[in-house]
Amino acid sequence: MATKMTTKKPLTGCRVSHAENHTKMQQKPNLQVKKINGVKVRISSREARTLNKKAA
Repeated sequence: MATKMTTKKPLTGCRVSHAENHTKMQQKPNLQVKKINGVKVRISSREARTLNKKAA
């Protein structure tokens, strides 16, 4: 199992229809499994892009 490294949490809000009906919704972070120094970690895709940029 991969270790969770990020502190990102789902965003919550309301989905609003054309008729102004409000229903609760969540936008979950885009978590990916990536190996860093041989250890599997769960990080967001944005953090993975940053790591790739800083490593190069």
